[in-house]
Amino acid sequence: MSFLWPQYLWLMLALPLLVAGYVWLLRRRVKAAVRYSSVAVVRKAAARNWRRHIPPALLLLALGGMVFASARPTARVPLPWARSTVMLAMDISLSMRVSDVKPTRMAAAQDAAKLFLHELPKNIEVGLVTFAGSSQVAQASTLDREALVSAIDAIQMQYGTAVGNAIVLCLAELFPDQGIDLGEMTFPSKQRGRSLDDKPKPPPARQVAPVAPGSYDSAAIILLSDGRRTTGVETLEAAKMAADRGVRVHVIGLGTVDGAAASAEGLPIYMQLDEPTLREVARLTGGEYHHAATAETLRSVYENLGSHVQVLTRETELTALVALVAALVAVAAAGLSVLWARIA
Repeated sequence: MSFLWPQYLWLMLALPLLVAGYVWLLRRRVKAAVRYSSVAVVRKAAARNWRRHIPPALLLLALGGMVFASARPTARVPLPWARSTVMLAMDISLSMRVSDVKPTRMAAAQDAAKLFLHELPKNIEVGLVTFAGSSQVAQASTLDREALVSAIDAIQMQYGTAVGNAIVLCLAELFPDQGIDLGEMTFPSKQRGRSLDDKPKPPPARQVAPVAPGSYDSAAIILLSDGRRTTGVETLEAAKMAADRGVRVHVIGLGTVDGAAASAEGLPIYMQLDEPTLREVARLTGGEYHHAATAETLRSVYENLGSHVQVLTRETELTALVALVAALVAVAAAGLSVLWARIA
């Protein structure tokens, strides 16, 4: 537990003074009681002494709770209802037709992704981004697993590989209020041969204060690729954006690292898995890198990643909860005091 305003905890030192004041008042009453002529009356009053201390004790506890609340305590607490999101970024370039991973890389990736959805807890939202020469949100983050399966089954392969674009688009989905504009990053207005005044300007991307890589517990990105970037945003530039926001990027490298393979139609496809860059993406963001050379390995990787992204804790401020408890204790103290005074 930590405190946003810890200096207010010094007010706790006033509580012993209140206890001392209460003891002093009790002693004054004892001296006054000696003046009674009837000893029986004094004994009868003393028999109920323990009960009269309860309301002041509760009031002292309530005051302590209010002081504690004023320091704004925070703690990491499990919140099962809190939103957690996993973004799946899947490579759909034409090299995914290669059959070195049976039956093809694309089919194996689709099967493994659907298994991952089945194993993932139902209260975690999942979104799907597909990328080749361009990137698109195939399915916005949702709890609807059937919609996600349909989006995975509907994948159509394209030319090119824009790994960086996929990461940026995932971040734009996770942080819609930050003004992340993939189109502006990829094709700035001036580079398109236009004046900035020719079209409405997109909202500027909000500057974010960098946080520790991997410290954002509400989301993660799982990136699957079988090649190297051929267009779009620089891969490591996009990884730095994710790292600055604390989002882990878990990377799955699929297929050969040698650079040559054959397509399902028997045509040669020359490609090479850019393992050094993909490993660096995982390292920069605090994620993990896995190389999956077979369909079984790919399924195993997805299953293992499922256990890593089940993060359901938040750094939560407890001020309101502590203040509410303190107020209820104060009300109980007042109620008991009035009740027992009437009985007496």
